[in-house]
Amino acid sequence: MKTPAVLETLIQYGLIDEVLYSLMSGKEADVFVVSAKGKLQCAKVYKDAQARSFKTAVTYQEGRKTRNSRRARAIEKGSKYGKQQQENDWQQTEYDALHKLKQAGVKVPEAYMFIDGVLLMELICTDDQEVAPRLNDIAMDAEQAIEDHYVMMVYIMRMLCIGLIHGDLSEFNVLADDYGPVVIDFPQVVDAAGNQQARVLFNRDVKNITDYYAQFAPEIAQTQYANEIWNHFENASLHKDLTLTGEFESEEEEADVDSIMLEIKAALEEENERLERISQDDNED
Repeated sequence: MKTPAVLETLIQYGLIDEVLYSLMSGKEADVFVVSAKGKLQCAKVYKDAQARSFKTAVTYQEGRKTRNSRRARAIEKGSKYGKQQQENDWQQTEYDALHKLKQAGVKVPEAYMFIDGVLLMELICTDDQEVAPRLNDIAMDAEQAIEDHYVMMVYIMRMLCIGLIHGDLSEFNVLADDYGPVVIDFPQVVDAAGNQQARVLFNRDVKNITDYYAQFAPEIAQTQYANEIWNHFENASLHKDLTLTGEFESEEEEADVDSIMLEIKAALEEENERLERISQDDNED
């Protein structure tokens, strides 16, 4: 295994002791298992923009705030400096999101440090010290699927409570340790209030997770968590300890029924008036 130059630099800095092995290669980063101060950690090395296959970054970055006004102007102009700052912001996003989500009660890896395009974070393991598998690599019984699906819906809800949407959530970026699901991969995290595609991306996240667990418990497919959670979000009634039901009755459907009944009533009144006019005409004749 060839150790990336940036990790060699971190070894020289004394931030990590050794690169043990490559864990995975993804569309926006390569992940390695490293040792640091005698402890196993995960080192996520982000790929350059030109090397990434993640082509829809602009969809996810819409609405993100840049605190530095000079950087914001440079990014808007698309200058060389601006593009570099945009890339730095893209990479920094996951580190920031992990801290926010941890505080919000979402089970995610603990982020230790972000430096030179490398995110050092907790390596999620099982009790026997094996690297935790992804959801797509495991199977479960119906009872476990229903339980874990609800946990994931709570995590998705808590993300939205702090204005974040994962944006690329599926069984491929959720790990399973001995205590339940752990959500990973947040560089594309979406600003729920500032992104025009927020609802679409939110619905897709919920659907992907629901479809996965429904393989083991088909009744899960009938739940309405996406509509329920988003409705609370829009009505400012969402909070991290909200008890979800998975049920939702669309107000639009209720409104449609009411309007139809009003139309029927109006049509009946018009018909009665027409019949009365006909009757009056007949009497006059």
